Amino acid sequence: MTTKKRTSGLKLAIKTSVVSGMTLISRILGLLRDIVFARYFGASLVMDAFLVANRIPNMLRRFFAEGAFSAGFVPVMARYREKHNHEEAREFVDAVAGTFGILLFLVTLAGVIAAPLLVAIVAPGFIGDNGRFELSALMLRFTFPYLFFVSLTAFAGGVLNTYGRFGVPAFTPVILNIVLIAAAVWLSPMLEEPGMALAYAVFVAGLLQLLFQLPFLAQIHALPRPKWAIGHEGVRRAMKLMLPAIFGSSVAQVNVLLGGIIASLLGVGKISLLYYSDRLMEFPLGLFGIALATVTLPYLSRQHASESHEEFSATLDWSMRLVTLIAVPAAIGLIVLADPLVATIFYGGVFTADDVSMTALALQAFATGLIGFSFVKILAPAYFAREDTRTPVKIGLIALAVNFGLSVTLAWYLTSIGFKGSHAGLALAISVAALLNAWLLYRGLRKAGVVRHASGWLALLLRIAVANTAMCIVLFQLHRSVDWWITASSGARVYWLGVSVVGGAAVYFVALLLCGMRLSQFRMRVR
Repeated sequence: MTTKKRTSGLKLAIKTSVVSGMTLISRILGLLRDIVFARYFGASLVMDAFLVANRIPNMLRRFFAEGAFSAGFVPVMARYREKHNHEEAREFVDAVAGTFGILLFLVTLAGVIAAPLLVAIVAPGFIGDNGRFELSALMLRFTFPYLFFVSLTAFAGGVLNTYGRFGVPAFTPVILNIVLIAAAVWLSPMLEEPGMALAYAVFVAGLLQLLFQLPFLAQIHALPRPKWAIGHEGVRRAMKLMLPAIFGSSVAQVNVLLGGIIASLLGVGKISLLYYSDRLMEFPLGLFGIALATVTLPYLSRQHASESHEEFSATLDWSMRLVTLIAVPAAIGLIVLADPLVATIFYGGVFTADDVSMTALALQAFATGLIGFSFVKILAPAYFAREDTRTPVKIGLIALAVNFGLSVTLAWYLTSIGFKGSHAGLALAISVAALLNAWLLYRGLRKAGVVRHASGWLALLLRIAVANTAMCIVLFQLHRSVDWWITASSGARVYWLGVSVVGGAAVYFVALLLCGMRLSQFRMRVR
């Protein structure tokens, strides 16, 4: 084994740690932003309207930016860096910046013009006389341009990631959270319609995120000189990969969209309740799963481009071990601590005790799919890095059909029996679809011989099972009733939640050590 191969796992771990650290800052501020949302707007008509207006450009962002763009641009950029000189790579970046930018502008312009139609499609339950539809359409005219800004921001981040500069793109989302918090706290009380402050903030934040990355592109001499060049060989190759990946890499977002459509029909506040629960589930997913996927894709792309098949398999196996180690206890922790988490973080202001119970119920349903969501984040890039975007599309269609069928069935059944938490059925359907998506992606890679597990998996799973059992025993010993969490002071809630989280995590990792787990076992090995 060469020195380069022995150190590849360490380098990848360091890069992942950098991204995770920056992402942690962003997630903490994101959590603070959601606390502010809950206290100022709660599960209300205004919050429902903003979430729909913000969801549309964010869903398209996942298509154009984080999903399809990463799948199409990063592998081709890695190939240019591996097999072409710097000038040729610069020409490719310039061509993508101009072509992609113009297409995005046209999509954005169409979205602003067609705002009422888009709201009617994604939230048909808003159509009526309570004002949700009109407010959401007005907000969308300001939030839709975020798609243009954030997609170009993702392009800039993709270039920086390919050059090994992971910290700046990972830090960029902090700007959005800061601007949204400032708008909710200081601007919203000054406006006749307070919710519009959030829409204005999304527009401003998108512009600032793009401008923030430009100096760092200049430092690596990769600041684009945009030009329309749709005939460029690299652009054609990237677009060929992007088109099927527009769906394949964003199945989870389509699932959430379908859930939102159905939730809009269930009554005022259901969309907000799903949002708050989803944000808590996204915290561990974003902190580790997305960070690992962000770092892994460029590595996998370079390994595929250089035909380093053993390193490719080893990188994937290493990523799966880490995800299993973290995602399983995170999911169990969210399920067991759902009520304490929601009560401590969101309760207060206009966010009521009933909102706590309903949000916690949806969080437990979402948490069951955390393992699936996490594995999709690392398994889908394995296809993209090999420039196979068709297979994830086929798998995504299956998962999408299952989600839609379960969502309609559960929503109808739970509503028909008068169950107040019918929205939790939508969260459960999304989770089941994510688990199915992950399993089918994994099975495809196994059949193709791409995933070849190193020894030690059985021992790892047994240790994780024992450690999670020990963690659950401690968490149940620290259990308090829901009424206690509602009536306790803020200080007491924070203290006991901290004791539960820290205590549970400490017991989990100590149990792993006692079972023989060592950091050296996570050194990447290449056969």
